[in-house]
Amino acid sequence: MIAELKKQIEQKMQKSLEALKNDLGKVRTGRAHTGLLDHVQVDYYGSMVPVNQVANINLLDARTIGVQPWEKGMIAKVEKAIRDSDLGLNPATMGDVVRVPMPALTEERRKDLIKVVRSEAENARVAVRNLRRDANSQLKESVKSKEISEDEERRAEEDVQKLTDRYIAEVDKLLAEKEKDLMQV
Repeated sequence: MIAELKKQIEQKMQKSLEALKNDLGKVRTGRAHTGLLDHVQVDYYGSMVPVNQVANINLLDARTIGVQPWEKGMIAKVEKAIRDSDLGLNPATMGDVVRVPMPALTEERRKDLIKVVRSEAENARVAVRNLRRDANSQLKESVKSKEISEDEERRAEEDVQKLTDRYIAEVDKLLAEKEKDLMQV
């Protein structure tokens, strides 16, 4: 039962970490990366689909993303979807390729983005700590119902704490990388 609990908690902590990585990927730096457009939805014959399902996305250079729709009729729709997204990008069509240049970030905007990134990291830390709290309360319930001994509970709590520390260190590492990335000019 304890091993199962630890396994569940670790999986949930991993999901929290994945969610943070996903959220940090949405925060754009001055450099282009194809993952920036993962959340852009385009109207494809009446249904909304991610842009990467109707076009090839690649980097033309360090500051420009190239989007090449598979169908000529989708070029205008893809361009409109990118423009209307909340990413603040201004795509331009050149032939059958939609070019998406990354505007340079101002110092003030970089600092705002760092605040956003720190907030996301804190949310991930809180999620990990909540999982620890839930696990510890489940362990206490198990002791009350005499399923496990107090010694087993103590060892399990220590293991859960080690897991928590490990995942919070991961969150801090991701945060430091993203901050460094944001401050590069």
